[in-house]
This record gives sequence, C-alpha cells and structure tokens, in this order.
Amino acid sequence: MTDKMTLRVLANHARAAAENMAHTLHRTAHSAFVKETQDFTVMLMDRRGDTFAVPMDLGATWYPGLTYGRAIDMVSDYRPGDVAFTNDPYSGHVATHAPDTHLWKPVFSEGEIVAWTGGHIHNTDMGGAVPASLSRSLTEVHQEGLRFPPMKLVHEGQFDETVMRIMETNVRKPGLNIGDIKALVGALNTGERKVQAMIQRFGKTGFVDGVSQLMDQAEAEARAILRATPDGEYIFADYADEDSDAGNPCRLHLKLCIQGDQAVLDFSGSDPQLGSSLNVPSGGDPRHTILLVGIYYVLYTLNPQILLNTGLTRAFTCITPKGSVLNPVAPAAVGMRSLTCARLRSVIFGAFAQAIPDKMPAAPAGNNCIVNVMTRDERHQKTVIAAVNPVVGGGGGMPHRDGTNGSGADAAYLKNTPIEITETEVPVEVLRYGLAQDTGGAGQWRGGLATELSFRVFAPDTRITARNRDRSKFRPWGTLGGQSAGLAHMVLNPGQPAETDLGNRDTAVLQPGDVLMIRSAGGGGRGDPYLRAPERVARDVACGYVSQEAAAHDYGVVIDNGIVDQKQTQALRKKRPLRDSMFDYGAERTAYETQWSDAAYEVLNTTLGKLPIHWRFFTKTEVFARMTDRKGAEGVEAALGEICTRFPELAALLARDAQPGDA
Repeated sequence: MTDKMTLRVLANHARAAAENMAHTLHRTAHSAFVKETQDFTVMLMDRRGDTFAVPMDLGATWYPGLTYGRAIDMVSDYRPGDVAFTNDPYSGHVATHAPDTHLWKPVFSEGEIVAWTGGHIHNTDMGGAVPASLSRSLTEVHQEGLRFPPMKLVHEGQFDETVMRIMETNVRKPGLNIGDIKALVGALNTGERKVQAMIQRFGKTGFVDGVSQLMDQAEAEARAILRATPDGEYIFADYADEDSDAGNPCRLHLKLCIQGDQAVLDFSGSDPQLGSSLNVPSGGDPRHTILLVGIYYVLYTLNPQILLNTGLTRAFTCITPKGSVLNPVAPAAVGMRSLTCARLRSVIFGAFAQAIPDKMPAAPAGNNCIVNVMTRDERHQKTVIAAVNPVVGGGGGMPHRDGTNGSGADAAYLKNTPIEITETEVPVEVLRYGLAQDTGGAGQWRGGLATELSFRVFAPDTRITARNRDRSKFRPWGTLGGQSAGLAHMVLNPGQPAETDLGNRDTAVLQPGDVLMIRSAGGGGRGDPYLRAPERVARDVACGYVSQEAAAHDYGVVIDNGIVDQKQTQALRKKRPLRDSMFDYGAERTAYETQWSDAAYEVLNTTLGKLPIHWRFFTKTEVFARMTDRKGAEGVEAALGEICTRFPELAALLARDAQPGDA
C-alpha cells in the first residue's frame, strides 16, 4: 500500500503529464476546431486501458472515466513505437461518432506494457453526406463519413501510408485531418516520456500499484458523496426538440435510485433507437463514460478536489435497453450524439436537483451548437471548410450566484475562436458575436445569457452545418421558483424582407450577401425572481443583460433613469405571492405534456419494447401522427389500434409478444 503523501505526489505527476500532453496537442494542431475551440482529449491509462489522469485546463471534459480496453483488445502484437487508432462508433465503443478519431500508444517497461497514452481529436470532416459529416437528417452511420475499426496507424514509429492515403482520398480537408492526427501522435509521445519518468521515480511496481490505488481513491470519494446524498428514487424527463429531421420530440427518462454508496441510473423509459443521428452508441456498457458525463459534473461540483479517473464510475450502473436511443444497434446513425448527451446531462441534473435541491443549479442551456462553414475563398482561390465558432448558452442559476453568461456549465470547455482568426481563415464577415438580452431565466439567481452569432457570406452555395442545434421548442428549466430560459433561434436574413425563421434546422445553403443569425438558449433561473435584490436587477439593466420591461415584468423591479423606484417596486412585488415550485418548464413543455403524459409514454414504450428493433421508430412515428386530436394513455391506445389495422404485420408481431432486443 502506497502511503497517502506518495500517492498524492503520483497523482500530481500524472495530472502534470496529462497537461503536458494537452499543451503539445494544443500548440501543434492544424484545425481551428482543435487549436482554438479545443474539442480534443488526452489521457493516461493503466495497463487495462482505464483512464487514470486527464488534464483540467485544456480540452473537452467528457472522458475521465473512459476505458479503451475493448478497442485495445481488437489489435494484436503491440510493439514499442506503435500507435493504434479508430473512429468507428461500433468497434470497441471508444469513439462515439466518426469525426472523433481516437489514438492510443503502449508504454513498455522491462518488455511489458505497463500503461497507455491516448486521446482523441474531432476532425473537421470525415467525408460523408454533408460538410463536417454531421447532421440530424442522416439516417445511418454509413452516411456519416469514413470509418476505421481499431487498427495500427503507426508501426514502430512509422506511419502506415496506406491508411493515410485512404483518409486523404475520402475527406474534404485532408491537410487538417492529417495535421491534427500527427499533433495527437506528438502528444502521445509526450505522455510516454512522462510515464517513463514516473516509472524511474516511483519504480515499476510502485507506479503500477500507485495507479491502481488512485482508481480506488476516486471510487471511495464518489461513494462518499453518494452516502451524503439522501437515499431514494428520483425521476426526471427532458426532451430534445426533434427525433429526426422535422420530426417529433425525443424523450429521455431517468429513474435515479440511490441507496447507500451506490446509484442505478435506469433509462428504460427513454425513446427507442431513432431513425436519425441522435442515437448514443454506448454499446450497452453500464458504465460507459458518455452516459456518465453529467455524473462527473455533479461529483466535481460537490467535491472540487475529487480525483478524475475511471474509479469514479464504479459506484454507478446505467440501464440502457438494447435498441434504445442510448444503446442503438448498427447501422443506426450516431453523428449528433452530442445533442442527445446534452439532454442526458439535463435529466441527470434534474434528478439530482430533487435529491439535493440546496446544492444543485437550474438547467444550463444544453445546446452547444458548433457552426461549420463550407465555402469558396475567392481571396486565395480555394475551398474552405472550418468551424466558425461555438454558439453556447448560459449556465443555470447557482445556489450562490448567477449562471455563467454565454458559456455555461456542461459546455464551458468549448472555447471561443477570436473573430480576427475566424475572418482570416474563413471568408465571412462576422456582424455580431455576443450575449443576447433577456434570454437568461429570471430568478433570485439569474440564468446565464444566451450567445448570438450573426455573419455574412460572399460565395454562392455556401453550406452551413450548425450541429447540436436544440432548445428551440423546449426551454431549459428553472428551479425552486426560478423561471425557464429563452429559446434558441436560427434566422436567415434577419430584419430583411426575405427574413426566414429556420426553426430547428441544422443545415442551410446561403448565397452571396446572405446573413445567418444563430442564437443559443439561455440558462434557467433559480429561486423566485422577486427575491432578487433590486440593485442587482438595476445592474443587469445597466449592463444590457435585462431590459427595463423585463425588469418590471419578471422581477417586479421598476427602473427610472437607471435608478430603482423603491416605492413602485414594493407595490409591484406585493401583487403576487412568492413562488417555490420545484421546476418551471415553460409554457411549451407544459402544453405538450397535457397531451403526452407519463401514462401516455408508458403505454407507448411498453408496446415498442415488444417489437423488433427495426419496427420501433416507425411505430412511434405512426403513433405521433395519429395523436393530433388525442391525448393521454387512451389516445395512444386508440392510435395503436388504428396502426394495427393499417399494418397487419405489426399486429402479428404484437400478438406474438416479441421480446425486447429481438433483431
């Protein structure tokens, strides 16, 4: 057993090594999406492929519990200098959509593998049906770009030129892909050197045993948090706007069961596998990191000193039935899984908000929209494809402060690209990139404001993809009397005669002179807004965060020439009692759930669970089409009766009572 002081020193060395890896990648990457937005990860893994160290200052924050074990085992005969890779969501269940290219490298000591270095970069484009490879409209993984199952990319220090040529031939901007991949290889090499230094300092046995104990320590810290959380069953649901292009809502449903120092996250009430790219390829792993990202945020909020490694996942078990949106089977499309993951985090936050309401915030915006442009650069006579900027919404109101404006909570790791760099690399004119007034949910602690981006293009047939666009129909919720936040919008040529509201679309084709405005959602408010100090409201008005009209309407604060009118404010605030409702979902969701109640969904999901997987999404869509003038469980049953009459094959399947998971 390594003593506590030595273990802490090892943890610090491992963290520093991961930070060095991240700096290597950050400084040598080619694409703006990696070097500016920082959609990448790096990590150190034990000999089984379980992550034991990640950086805290650079890169994405989704993967402290990622295990590469299944992917590692699909490649044989590792030798010093080898690097393996994959971007296939269905091979090894490390990559979760095709643009995420994961690499890993063995670290040898005395002839045996004692650790791995690894990480991923989000390639700007992997080919496929649309520029940047991702859109809600895609229906099968084959449309989402070139895929490589786990295989060697570097053989004893030499790149496999055949693999590189295949990639160069099939992607739209091969220079960016190859440059970013080589930068990641450099980061893995940095990590390997740092691991060797740790082995030299702590000894081979001391290093291996110490890493194992770091995992155990993280597990113990996670279990301590669960023991301090009241036992119980906490149920929460939330919705993505569409389950397909111009489709129906996608529902995620969680039953969180906490007992002692362990928790079960049962997602059985969630939607079936979808006929769009919103599916989340967990592979049925009960502790897949992509299912537990919201858990990491909760744990780190409650204990900012907690060790971030795979040990955290041991206290949690996820239930995701095969053939559901959180455990699809191939060839289901998965490219937009990050949109669904944002909603997945929302339901985890909502469940914990019931368990520990004094410690949890309101909902963050939950729509980390990534804007990509493919256009012609007339200045240099070349085609350009690049990420312009993330359009990320605010954080939810906290127990002790307002939500962060414009880059809140679960999407805060996505960094802004300076406008000067954007306009240098991409032939667009950015007209506005800033915060949107009156978009944060009103509350004693206000929700963070939305981000708004407007830009003009100059070339014909400029193609825009705005992946992860959501929250244009269902608002981020407020809590403990706080109000829900503003909705997201995407508008073509705003303020002009040809203005067009694009609804929840995530693709558009623009012509010279066209302007596109994209706005995220805001964060939900926390606590009754009538409890907010009037001076804070006045400051919000002065800063442009809240309009004078919203100050009066939402906060009961009357502002006259920048000064709080105390008499009118007191009179206005006396006109209604204080509010303390657990959640405020907004009028849109409230209206929706008068038709689609929990009972209605229970009837629907019970029926879908009896069907073969390939019938489920079709049947769901048919039921929704027949619910126009119906509501509740009775309406669903009537709709199912009509469908069985229309499709005798379906009636036969239900009569046979097919088991869940049948293919």
